Amino acid sequence: MDDIVVDENIDITGVVCPMTLVKAKVALEELNDGQILSVRLNDGEPVRNVPRSIKYEGHEILKLVDNGDGTYNMIVRKTG
Repeated sequence: MDDIVVDENIDITGVVCPMTLVKAKVALEELNDGQILSVRLNDGEPVRNVPRSIKYEGHEILKLVDNGDGTYNMIVRKTG
């Protein structure tokens, strides 16, 4: 995705809320500060809740891209 180097990718499109947030948080916990996580998630509740919760926890949402197929890619930088 442009010039962003992604360290880890997860796909949570088959996961139901609130497990979508849990899976994203666990993936972030496994990264070091400053590393980049790409999360593929569904439209609707996941794309409304997961980015907001991740940002609330202090992480930086770099991009949220609509894939045009009912899914989105969220690019997150883990911050301390």
